[in-house]
Amino acid sequence: MRKSKIVIGVALVAIGLGVAFKDTIQMRMYAVMHSSMHDRHSANGMGHDMQNMPGLRGGNASQAESDELAVMFENFDTITREVTNLPNGIRTVTRSSDEDVMAVLVSHVVGMVDRVGRGDDPQIFIQSPTLDILFANGAEMQSQIEVTEEGIVVVRTSADPDVVAGLHTHAAEVTDMAERGMQAVHDAMTQRVGN
Repeated sequence: MRKSKIVIGVALVAIGLGVAFKDTIQMRMYAVMHSSMHDRHSANGMGHDMQNMPGLRGGNASQAESDELAVMFENFDTITREVTNLPNGIRTVTRSSDEDVMAVLVSHVVGMVDRVGRGDDPQIFIQSPTLDILFANGAEMQSQIEVTEEGIVVVRTSADPDVVAGLHTHAAEVTDMAERGMQAVHDAMTQRVGN
């Protein structure tokens, strides 16, 4: 009996290490692949090719969702955000000075809030690990979305302090992407690979 518990324990540790190792390898492979693509595009004077960037795709994301991400990253300089950290969540106001980008932004936000509520992680290759806790606890959050003159206003709250911390962190990450575009993603991924 004791021997089988040890074998099961060792197997679980090996599985856990395998998952962590796989995630680390995927991150490193993405970093190398992206760096190579970036160098090629820069050498050709092309910059990022968002429409064909593999990092915007996901294991469970539609082409339309990946296309929305591309539009927002290509036009991040038209997007502004205001974030208020609440004791039990966040209030964000996000807008774009471009009507077409604003329509994409609204579609993306509504779609992602719905996905989180259903626990349906799109598994976008470049997404932050912060989203793991949100997708795992989507049913525990309350969400209000309203499109106003200000922009798209989202209030998300939870009674779980860990989820609230995740909401605060993710709101800051999205603001960084709105301010710096793909550079914010590069920096965050580089930091994660380095740890």
